[in-house]
Amino acid sequence: MDNINWALVDWSRAQFALTALYHWIFVPLTLGISFIIAIMETIYVKTGDEKWKKITKFWMKLFGINFAIGVATGIILEFEFGTNWSNYSWFVGDIFGAPLAIEGIMAFFLESTFIAIMFFGWNKVSKKAHLISSWLTAIGTNLSGIWILVANGWMQNPIGMEFNPDTMRNEMNNFWDVFFNPVSVNKFLHTITSAYTFAALFVVAVSAWLILKNKDIILAKYSMLVASVFGLIAIVSTIFFGDGSAKQVAKYQPMKLAAMEGLYHGTSGAPVVAFGIMEDIKDSTEKKIIGDLEIPNLLSILAFNNSEAYIPGIADIVHGNKEHNIRGYEERIKSGKLAIQALADYKKYKKEGNIEMAKKNLKIFKAHFKDFGYGYYLGKDPHELIPNVKISFYSFHVMVILGFLFILIFILSIWGIFKENLLTKKWILYLFIISFPLGLIAQELGWVLAEVGRQPWVIQDLLPNFVAISHIDTNSVIITFFMFLVIFTALLIAEIKIMLTAIKKGF
Repeated sequence: MDNINWALVDWSRAQFALTALYHWIFVPLTLGISFIIAIMETIYVKTGDEKWKKITKFWMKLFGINFAIGVATGIILEFEFGTNWSNYSWFVGDIFGAPLAIEGIMAFFLESTFIAIMFFGWNKVSKKAHLISSWLTAIGTNLSGIWILVANGWMQNPIGMEFNPDTMRNEMNNFWDVFFNPVSVNKFLHTITSAYTFAALFVVAVSAWLILKNKDIILAKYSMLVASVFGLIAIVSTIFFGDGSAKQVAKYQPMKLAAMEGLYHGTSGAPVVAFGIMEDIKDSTEKKIIGDLEIPNLLSILAFNNSEAYIPGIADIVHGNKEHNIRGYEERIKSGKLAIQALADYKKYKKEGNIEMAKKNLKIFKAHFKDFGYGYYLGKDPHELIPNVKISFYSFHVMVILGFLFILIFILSIWGIFKENLLTKKWILYLFIISFPLGLIAQELGWVLAEVGRQPWVIQDLLPNFVAISHIDTNSVIITFFMFLVIFTALLIAEIKIMLTAIKKGF
């Protein structure tokens, strides 16, 4: 580890994070608005009311603008796996590539085929045919999310595979274990419903702006009603599936759970910290939350459905806890080193033709493979494996607080549609408008928590970030980082300008 180019690691991580965060500005809008449009067009086809056709076309135009710009960032993101993370790309073998390939073949072609009919098929195909194309576009767009999140879920909980010591690659041995990985299932459902929430907030915000400007008020109210009902269902689902995700984190990534709750010492009947302030002290395994508001026993209930369940803290995970059968990092580092050494000896003896010794070392390797990644930290301070607790803690708590705020916003907007004069109050309309950037913050914080909370792992327990990177010139990563920053910012500004122009024109 002493010869590691940490500047290259940090800049590679920063570049990927930059691309991912920009990409996720566009993706949730695409995922959610596609279904909102399909719902609006369904109402048009069922009622034959031309105002619903007008409403559908307006939101379809905004969907198209966002979709086109979102594709650009997504392509760059996938290329970075090869340019900046080639060791990772090799190590994951066919596991990560398979979902991406399926995405390209199944989802991309499905959405790209029917999106043309959706945009250019008005008056060229029947109403029902056009409606089917709109629904299939929405389904195809969301299928893209399935395969990406299956791949990401596998990185958090690598199952359904076997490491091939001859090729040094993880190879899939059970597709369905990978696809139905409990982490992937909950991650997909939580992420996709949060995207629907964000898209609904966008529609509510734009509709509120049109009402504020006294422009197309009736059509704006119809749009707000559809989005609010859709959004209310979505945010309740997001919270429900978020609870499922938290249970998976507790089971497979206890360090992430401890970091996001700021839990430094394990306890039975662990409380949830509703909120608090983290202070900086030198010992990274001592409690650093002051002025916290706790809800007794709730963390144990949420994690294991048991009010007295033991939740390990950061200190327990780092130093171990024999009473609760928790292996400390020093033990896992030694075990991981045995796996690395046994793998090297296996390859050496196999090359020499000593089959008996090769088999012996292969057996040792397999026995310790689950700690493989820890072996790279031999001789180092095990506290280096603790993620950034402050970022994890604040990301989680701000995200949760905003989630409950969105429930109130959707309820208020639905009430406002039927309550006379409520939507004439400017402060309410401004609240709806600012809910959209707040939704963006919640979206990004969700991904910050997911990725920062599992550091230093690219693949949980198997591949640390400094092993996964490509051996390339640091300056090239720095230069491309700022190139992408300029390009992505320009794309975002362009989207905002084009969107605002379209919105100002109204329905």
